[in-house]
Amino acid sequence: MSAMIILGVETSCDETAIAIIEVKDNKIQVLSNVVSSQVKLHAKYGGVVPNLAAREHEKNLPRVFTLALKKSKLKITDIDLMAVTRGPGLSPSLWRGINFAKEISEKYKKPLIGMNHLEGHIYSNWLKPIRVACNLQPTTYNFPILNLIVSGGHTELVLMEDHGKYKVVGETLDDAVGEAFDKVARLLGLGYPGGPAISQRAEKWKSRISNSKSQIKHKSQILNIEFPRPMINSKNYNFSYAGLKTSVLYKIRDLKAARVKITDEVKNEVCYEFQKAALDILVLKTIKAAQELKVKSLFLSGGVSANKELRERLEAEAKNLKIKYSQPEFKYTGDNAAMITVAGYFNYKNNPALSKKGGASKTAPNWQSVEMDANLGF
Repeated sequence: MSAMIILGVETSCDETAIAIIEVKDNKIQVLSNVVSSQVKLHAKYGGVVPNLAAREHEKNLPRVFTLALKKSKLKITDIDLMAVTRGPGLSPSLWRGINFAKEISEKYKKPLIGMNHLEGHIYSNWLKPIRVACNLQPTTYNFPILNLIVSGGHTELVLMEDHGKYKVVGETLDDAVGEAFDKVARLLGLGYPGGPAISQRAEKWKSRISNSKSQIKHKSQILNIEFPRPMINSKNYNFSYAGLKTSVLYKIRDLKAARVKITDEVKNEVCYEFQKAALDILVLKTIKAAQELKVKSLFLSGGVSANKELRERLEAEAKNLKIKYSQPEFKYTGDNAAMITVAGYFNYKNNPALSKKGGASKTAPNWQSVEMDANLGF
């Protein structure tokens, strides 16, 4: 097959990202993947401020676009197809990316398709380092695939029967797991984003336990902390994290009322027990679904997929079930545009007309037909 060059734009939250990939001879190769993060900007607010994020996107998009082309060693005229995230996400942020992509599409007469951000996360499992080719049909997976998508805004179990064929079989009924991590980190004064901070402190406490067995026989003998695992025994595959988050709030309040000083050691223990409870729910529900749905592969994706403990536990469980397992490289766990380009390729390949979900006209993807949907689902 002849080479196809695809440019992707991602601005669903607070990452301004543009990437370019090449598809040739049944292989995908990332030529450039530029991400401009706003983490430091939003950290002082304890979370993403939508209008501030949108302003930064508008300022950063031209620069990121130019850099992505430069790193790929290509010109805009070399692009065959464009893909842009149209949802789900923050409306102000999504609009900036969509409008920018539309302007480029119209100016240079490039076909443009709107993509589902969550579908992009699934396809992050197809990504390799820059200029390292990945087979379009690798031997590392078989359909049906169960996808666990975990991030600050989403916690979903999605059954993938084939490319473009999805069914949500489980989802959070309240807070996303990543949101719970951020809120617990805020309660402990650990800053934003909370995931990495909690994970690091949990690892410190885990090391202390393993290195001090003679002194600490029980995992939480110091303060006897234990948190609930909401819905862990429910018959469905849904999740709930609001109760777990509230339990941490009450525990911290009770410790302070008992005049217990919230030292680094106490914070480490709280982080360990919270993370263990949060991951127990994810792992048990996911494996239950994998067994009952008789899937052949298990995929992990989303920002929380960077969590070392989660990666290790899911991989071990998949091995026990004797099903194939995949998780994205760390650089592709967070929001990026490379995943949007890959999703764009498969959508274009499997449905060139893209007549559904605001995709395009009956002839070719058209920028005028791309619409924003902040609550877009599968």
